[in-house]
Amino acid sequence: MPSERLKLIEDAMRRFPDLPPEVFFKEDLLRLGLSLALPESATGSYQKKSYFIFSFDRTPIGQMEEKENLRAPEEIALVGGPYGLRRTIISVRLNQQSPYRLERLPEAGDAQGDEGFVLTFEGEKVSDVRFPPEPEHYRRRLRNGKPVSEIAPTIEWGYLIYLTVFRQCQYFGSEQECRFCDINGNFRQQRDAGLPYTNVKSVEEILEALEVIASTDSISRAYTLTGGSVTSTLRGKSEADFYAEYAEAIEGRFPGKWLGKAVVQALPHEELVKFRDAGIRIYHPNYEVWDARLFAALCPGKEQYIGQKTWIDRILAARNVFGASCVIPNFVAGIEMSRPYGFGSVEEAIRSTGEGLEFFMSQGVTPRFTTWCPEPLSDLGSQEPAPLEYHLRLLQVYRDTLAKHRLAPPPGYGPAGAGQAIFSVSSFMDVLPASNPVSAKAQ
Repeated sequence: MPSERLKLIEDAMRRFPDLPPEVFFKEDLLRLGLSLALPESATGSYQKKSYFIFSFDRTPIGQMEEKENLRAPEEIALVGGPYGLRRTIISVRLNQQSPYRLERLPEAGDAQGDEGFVLTFEGEKVSDVRFPPEPEHYRRRLRNGKPVSEIAPTIEWGYLIYLTVFRQCQYFGSEQECRFCDINGNFRQQRDAGLPYTNVKSVEEILEALEVIASTDSISRAYTLTGGSVTSTLRGKSEADFYAEYAEAIEGRFPGKWLGKAVVQALPHEELVKFRDAGIRIYHPNYEVWDARLFAALCPGKEQYIGQKTWIDRILAARNVFGASCVIPNFVAGIEMSRPYGFGSVEEAIRSTGEGLEFFMSQGVTPRFTTWCPEPLSDLGSQEPAPLEYHLRLLQVYRDTLAKHRLAPPPGYGPAGAGQAIFSVSSFMDVLPASNPVSAKAQ
């Protein structure tokens, strides 16, 4: 018999019958994290967690007594099990107190790779688990000795090369840092742990890493160029000039090989033209939270330097540079309910974010989500996440608002549909109609 807590998830499945069963576990894992029971011998044959920008963990590295951060897979895929789950790719967020546990069945013995691993919830099996295969370039080093995986890690089961070229953010301290963000804290913990974690990656390092990927990889289709915000200058350059230099170099060396995406602040028109001319096709001016009061409270640096109204105006103006469908601001789903700033009920939080989705989608802009997992190195990291019901209702609103305005899924995220989606930090792509329906046999 299922445990009482597992029965709550099964009850939610009955209350939200229009959502695929896979997203109930995906959203719950993203908000609660995953406990790891990998043997110390499990060090090869699959892709390890790279900490590509934030920690996305609910346990700091310093508290991981078994050094789980060194063995955790970047992502997992849930497959089959008692719920008959289609392949569901999920970002691994470590939390040794989580009711979800990744473990190997005793009968698996000395099996290699991901054979015999399962996901359990309070000891009861949820599904079988698959790990992402280790890319060839993860076994290579640059001429200066740095691992290629540190300079150019991949996520989304190999689809996306994630280029965090600036590991810190110039929004610094409690008066400026976004309260849900641990980019600066994660940088410090990685360095304190003695792990390779380059603060500012050089253009030359990026190009050398991409040369290795281009010669060994056939899976990647896009890259994201990003890092912390630049409020003054970095290496003598403004934010736009700093990041655009990388884009220009990448597109000059590898013209059109990958779909170029940039995550930077909401910048003026003339600055965005630099990215477009350099070859960037997708622009992510991450908006984080819709409500004006919460934007100011949760993103104090963004409010101070740019402001909520100007941020919105610049998102809309960016349509004239990239096209409306290629302007994709991120919402951190769940911070609307964070204490002490957020809404006290799911109803209020959904109403607010629903207004934001309606506003943007009515004008052709398709936001996306990252499911909030409170990171202890952030200002909001000591609390519990938003309830599962909030995330389920938000997925419904997103799906229905997108359909209402007859918009396609945002480009640059791979296929849509349960069993096909590869975007691993939210289920918004999983709930949309399948891009290329395939038979269950082909899964």
